[in-house]
Amino acid sequence: MKAIRRFTVRPVLPEPLRPLSDLARNLRWSWHAETRDLFQSVDPGRWAACGGDPVRLLGSVPAGRLAELAQDRRFLRRLTAAAGDLHDYVTGDRWYQSQSQAADLPAGVAYFSPEFGITAALPQYSGGLGILAGDHLKAASDLGVPLIGVGLLYRHGYFRQALSRDGWQQEHYPVLDPNELPVAQLKEADGTPAQVSLALPGGRRLRARIWLAQVGRVPLLLLDSDVEDNDLGERGVTDRLYGGGSEHRLLQEMLLGIGGVRAVRTYCRLTGHPEPEVFHTNEGHAGFLGLERIAELGERGLDFDAALEAVRAGTVFTTHTPVPAGIDRFDRELVARHFGPDAELPGIEVPRILQLGMETYPGGEPNLFNMAVMGLRLAQRANGVSLLHGQVSREMFAGLWPGFDSGEVPITSVTNGVHAPTWVAPEVIRLGARRLGAQRTEDALAGGGPGRWEGLADVPDQDIWDLRRCLREQLVEEVRERLRASWRQRGAGTAELGWIDGVLDPGVLTIGFARRVPSYKRLTLMLRDRDRLMELLLHPERPVQIVVAGKAHPADDGGKRLVQELVRFADDPRVRHRLVFLPDYGMAMAQKLYPGCDIWLNNPLRPLEACGTSGMKAALNGCLNLSVLDGWWDEWFQPDFGWAIPTADGAGTDPDRRDDIEAAALYDLLEQRVTPRFYERGRTGLPDRWIEMVRQTLTLLGPKVLAGRMVREYVERLYTPAAHAHRALTPDTARALADWKARVRSAWHGVTVDHVETTAATATAELGTTLGLRVRVHLGALSPDDVEVQAVSGRVDAEDRITDATAVPLKPAGGADLEGRWVYEGPLALNRTGPYGYTVRILPAHRLLASGAEVGLVAVPPQEAVERAGVLMR
Repeated sequence: MKAIRRFTVRPVLPEPLRPLSDLARNLRWSWHAETRDLFQSVDPGRWAACGGDPVRLLGSVPAGRLAELAQDRRFLRRLTAAAGDLHDYVTGDRWYQSQSQAADLPAGVAYFSPEFGITAALPQYSGGLGILAGDHLKAASDLGVPLIGVGLLYRHGYFRQALSRDGWQQEHYPVLDPNELPVAQLKEADGTPAQVSLALPGGRRLRARIWLAQVGRVPLLLLDSDVEDNDLGERGVTDRLYGGGSEHRLLQEMLLGIGGVRAVRTYCRLTGHPEPEVFHTNEGHAGFLGLERIAELGERGLDFDAALEAVRAGTVFTTHTPVPAGIDRFDRELVARHFGPDAELPGIEVPRILQLGMETYPGGEPNLFNMAVMGLRLAQRANGVSLLHGQVSREMFAGLWPGFDSGEVPITSVTNGVHAPTWVAPEVIRLGARRLGAQRTEDALAGGGPGRWEGLADVPDQDIWDLRRCLREQLVEEVRERLRASWRQRGAGTAELGWIDGVLDPGVLTIGFARRVPSYKRLTLMLRDRDRLMELLLHPERPVQIVVAGKAHPADDGGKRLVQELVRFADDPRVRHRLVFLPDYGMAMAQKLYPGCDIWLNNPLRPLEACGTSGMKAALNGCLNLSVLDGWWDEWFQPDFGWAIPTADGAGTDPDRRDDIEAAALYDLLEQRVTPRFYERGRTGLPDRWIEMVRQTLTLLGPKVLAGRMVREYVERLYTPAAHAHRALTPDTARALADWKARVRSAWHGVTVDHVETTAATATAELGTTLGLRVRVHLGALSPDDVEVQAVSGRVDAEDRITDATAVPLKPAGGADLEGRWVYEGPLALNRTGPYGYTVRILPAHRLLASGAEVGLVAVPPQEAVERAGVLMR
């Protein structure tokens, strides 16, 4: 019988146990082992049954047990210590507060993402973007960065995955009751729930309440449209992550961006938290936040162009995918209908809004509104999430900066990192604490610098090998338990499942592969030659075993077919003890999977993996990587850390042929390099060469892949410059900058390079020679204060394109002649051997520009001027 109404009955804790509620409501417990141990001791059986969720635990513990604990002096001492430790963590100075120039750092940063993976107890994530966002918040908390996270609270989260008997993915969406989650409603001073509201076409309104999840020191604001004042359609806006049609997604992103800014303002008003000076947009999903901030400034008297400059100055945009399908694009008429006098942001003209997201570049779709394009146009600073991804992003979005080589497109890179206290197994932490001490281990995991990891170099081989064996054994037990549950869901009876007791072997080389299942990640590449794979799995002396997990998007039947293909192979009685597919991949599974594997496999189509942080999490546990050189592995690969799978990209190979080549390379590595290294034994009877690779991975690679390192880079390279730019853009300065850009754009047609000459008499020169350059330019209605004339030089390729370019400003020699032309001069040092060349160009120049390409204007010599001057030389 179903209940007609559901209530959440909260426990009343005895007074001595009240601190348990505070500990449960601060998600620091998810990465703080001592707090988790405390909750486990409340009731170990219920703790396991609740999946390690303190809120659910406290709601299920009998009153008698609570009364018993309230009299337990030892438990109360532990509780007092844990509560005191949390208080010190939240209120004490940390890395951010200890910086010598702390006053120059941003007073606050607002961090927007459509998903956050903090803990399995708050299932508001689908994959890498959400986990990365969660790790960013946790690392910011550990470092003391004054961040405010902003997202949506999805009542169904992302889907839960199961398998049919024939291996087809099935989805279901459990209902999440916020009252049973580790969140609390943000309330006004009078106790009423705080809300934000958006205007919709037809006089409707979209209202959302604000839930607060406390992530250590960092507040995470989650907007929830399931409120009674909304119509049924509006109540469902935040129903599920990445679900629904175009209009549904558009409303989610308007609520995230526009409503998110309003939620931040409400939170700061109610709590006194400093107003953010920097807004960080992760992917285009939250891009509308810039429009809301423009509207705010418009209400204070700034026109659109001046407000745009002020907003851009304090905005950071991070692109997380090189795959076009990962970028939201909406029909321009759909967007237009949701803005303007009868909808949201009536103070901004709809054409100005549309202009920000239109693909007005070669190859773009003129009728589509691109959220990533808008994000880039609304941010003065942008980045990709690995060095390679930064390069790919510059090429991908180069059309927004016509006239500039892709290398000059103003998109930098900050390589992702992972939050070690979340992802490192307790056994690894204990090993570190024995060698480094508890405090040094904690500092190292938080990103305290590479020197703190060097002590691990002295860990004895036997200790490392025992650790790896222990973690493998735990994974084997976890896999068997999950596999048995999966087969029961698929309809198998207990009598059919005796074989599961023999699945996996703690002594066998274990390979992990777990991630989302879009086609470019190539879940089934390992199946290209099934006979060869079977030989690897069943080798009599050097077998391998493989644990696979991953979800396909509910609308991606192609991805579901890949899952089914893998599952059907894993169901074969000949190999099912060596290869398993575990459904419902999530954080709880991952925290067992990464540490328990010996090899982490990653074989995407290069260069479509933006970063690929799962391999980082595995590495922090002493797991070696076996990966295509893509994402972060392209940047930090060394033979000491694992193996690089050769790729056939760039050879004009058809996709099937490419997969065949790369699968064969994968098999070769496993047969000839990986398995021999794992199974060979040295004089002590241990695989000493393998153990040394584990040691090198922990001590040298470990410090690089930390989220603490990543967040420090964001603070130093992006947040702080953005805060300075934000402070510089006072209303009058913003108006002046907007007027200057408008004047430069209108006059740019009159800016030309008329003549270039050099002192070089021949086409050859010796290294160290300095040439004299003399350039005659016409600036039209502009003056030398508005521009920079540059000599751009470097090596040239076979087509005389300059590579590795260096730009040097030239200086005006005197004033303009009677025809309004200016002469610029300067030296050109020939500091490289081989084919070498130069050219000249004119760029707009202003002290408040973040880069020379920001305005998107450039003037270069006409062909006749180049030919006369012999500008390119060898």
